[in-house]
Amino acid sequence: MADPFISVAERLAPAFAAVAGGACDPVVRPSDRADGQANGALALAKKLGLQPREVAQQVLDAAGDVSDMLASTEIAGPGFINLVFSNTFIAEQLSEATHNPRLGVRASSDPHTVVVDYSAPNVAKEMHVGHLRSSVIGDALVRALMFVGHTVVRENHIGDWGTPFGMLIEHLIDMGEDNAANELGVGDLDGFYKAARRKFEESDEFKGRARARVVMLQGGDEDTLRLWRTLVSESTRYFNQVYRQLDVLLTDDDLMGESAYNPMLAPVVERLREAKLLEESDGADVVFVEGFTNRDNEPLPLIIRKGDGGYNYATSDLACVIDRVERIGARSLLYVVGAPQAQHLQMVEAVARKAGWLPEGYIMNHVSFGSVLGADRKMLKSRSGGETVKLNALLDEAVERAEISVAEKNPDMSAADRTAVATMVGIGAVKYSDLSSDRVKDYIFDWDRMLSFEGNTAPYLQYAHARICSIFRRAGIDRAAIRDVVPTLVEVQERDLALRILRFDSAVWEMIDTLGPHKLCTYLFDLATDFTSFYEHCPVLKADNDAMRDSRLALCDATARIMSEGLLLLGIRAPEQM
Repeated sequence: MADPFISVAERLAPAFAAVAGGACDPVVRPSDRADGQANGALALAKKLGLQPREVAQQVLDAAGDVSDMLASTEIAGPGFINLVFSNTFIAEQLSEATHNPRLGVRASSDPHTVVVDYSAPNVAKEMHVGHLRSSVIGDALVRALMFVGHTVVRENHIGDWGTPFGMLIEHLIDMGEDNAANELGVGDLDGFYKAARRKFEESDEFKGRARARVVMLQGGDEDTLRLWRTLVSESTRYFNQVYRQLDVLLTDDDLMGESAYNPMLAPVVERLREAKLLEESDGADVVFVEGFTNRDNEPLPLIIRKGDGGYNYATSDLACVIDRVERIGARSLLYVVGAPQAQHLQMVEAVARKAGWLPEGYIMNHVSFGSVLGADRKMLKSRSGGETVKLNALLDEAVERAEISVAEKNPDMSAADRTAVATMVGIGAVKYSDLSSDRVKDYIFDWDRMLSFEGNTAPYLQYAHARICSIFRRAGIDRAAIRDVVPTLVEVQERDLALRILRFDSAVWEMIDTLGPHKLCTYLFDLATDFTSFYEHCPVLKADNDAMRDSRLALCDATARIMSEGLLLLGIRAPEQM
């Protein structure tokens, strides 16, 4: 175990249990008055009817000699136990962490299969800034869950089925397949969709053809399906371009469109009927979910099949639950979709549990998020002010702006290196600005702030990593050569940095437990801040002697490795020069 707070909690737990007469959590947390503080004596005192300070003393007596771990203990206030780690213990834990393949992060004690549903663009529509949050939040969670040992199944639930496809296929036929494929191939999906929509609204003849084509599509007409596949293929090729640019893990293997669930919809209805959950309401098949009402306080139904026989989104989402649990074998289902879907997903979950498709112990979590706002605190729009910002255009602009900043900071960098670094910095800046915000809140998109080399930004963290790499280049020392050095912690800044490094484990797990990437972002910013303080107060290459230099180089290397790994868990790359 490399996290000293967890180590000391485990050490004190038997002492608390001895005093309590049963299991008792020591509740060890970081403290401003010491390295850590055990607060469990307060609750235990109430249970035993004793004074908290008396209980705290009994715990310390039961713990015995802890000098191998703690330099001092002190009972303070109403029974708090202040804890100061020994420098030797911190250094040993740091050495252990740096030799661990996960840099001290605990593996999951309950590894299982997790499905993460994220991104979800629509066929024949371009991805816009609204897809940014789902894509980067989902991708960060995927990376973190994989890192601690879960089997993660990525599912990109694209919109590739339904009534609009009759309209789109007829427009494709009118244009000619080759011309349509060429237009879609250059990424003008929005233009294609808008032209089809305009024809649908203006021409009754086209509208009739489109509706007939929907029937053919749903009936499995082979020629119609072939044209539909053209739309899907050209759209997914465009999606992949954006995903590569955004540097997320999604590939064609992760596509699970609405069409994939089409054969499962009728069985959903039958299984609900067999479970005696289905009722008729105004001609539709519905399930009434206890606890959900409309504005008039009347029971709110989840519509499964409409009066005309058509299926609803709820039907598809219930099919998703069945497929993910029964076919994939997932025990956790994460839905990274916007906050407005909250009630819908709550009702889907309630029906799935009532039907027995989500057994006890299985988790369905809505990872909701707010909106991306412009400076006017309204939905971010393009410069013309009329449309939502297209995601690929936003990413292009990020790289262009970053290249200017990188050139100003390092004018001697080669053009090829500058382009590579600018891509990492620009894309990283956009992703970090999103991930560092509490996902449930809206955030304001601000180019100047997100590309700044100061403050809680990706460029600041990336620059901290690059600065460490430059220390080793100047010294002509291979970083791996000093990884067996156990640091000697003399200065307070060395000690603070070492303790911060050892908190990487807690930061990763806090991100996973809360499904909040901003927790890891905050930790990395604190790590970079502590490194800056260390670097300013503790000379590295000009240390007083070789042993001190190697000790500080070991701290530098550990910081860089944590920074690089932490950023990578967020889907952000760390350049070695800037």
